[in-house]
Amino acid sequence: MIKLINGDCIKELKKIDKSDKILVIDPPFNINYHYNNYDDNKKEKEYLKWLENIISGFESFVIIHYSEDIFKLCNHLNLIPTKTVSWVYNSNTRKQHRMIAYFNIKPNFNLVKQPYKNPNDKRIKKRIENGSKGARLYDWWNINQVKNVSKKNTTHPCTMPLKVMERVVGIIPNDKTIIDCFSGYGTTALACKNLDKNFIGIELNKIYYDESLKRLE
Repeated sequence: MIKLINGDCIKELKKIDKSDKILVIDPPFNINYHYNNYDDNKKEKEYLKWLENIISGFESFVIIHYSEDIFKLCNHLNLIPTKTVSWVYNSNTRKQHRMIAYFNIKPNFNLVKQPYKNPNDKRIKKRIENGSKGARLYDWWNINQVKNVSKKNTTHPCTMPLKVMERVVGIIPNDKTIIDCFSGYGTTALACKNLDKNFIGIELNKIYYDESLKRLE
């Protein structure tokens, strides 16, 4: 089941039973980015409270953010992540990595494979001959941002790489429904579709919402 909703995340989340669902979000970072229909320049306390209201009611959630902001959120919520992953990328900006924090979730890194670093090693060759699809995923991912490698233009200013989101949701070890209330261009939706996971996405901007529907088609 892949379901997309055009609406305000706070209002729409109130309508959803959260008991069997996991929230996975890459929210606006409060850095005065140019989104349509959203002010990305809140005061810090207001921003943290806004994130708290979104997370409220979810036993388990995943958030993608800059590391210092994850620390601030942890302090605000009085919670610590079960596990964190570093996503690094080459960029012309001073920030070149983000943290992916799993709360009340123990991700299983065996669920997603990556190419062996030393495929010519005798032991690795034997594993490949026996049907191994790759090595256990590490907690450090070097994946380029979409804007650095894609020639395809979209109206969304910061589309997430599909490979990142397939790893983010792919190592979640249960079959609960994934919710992304900042679904944007639909990358998390597409990742869940590829991995046969149930998904509900909420997007405020009608243009992004319509583009994500076309992308899924």
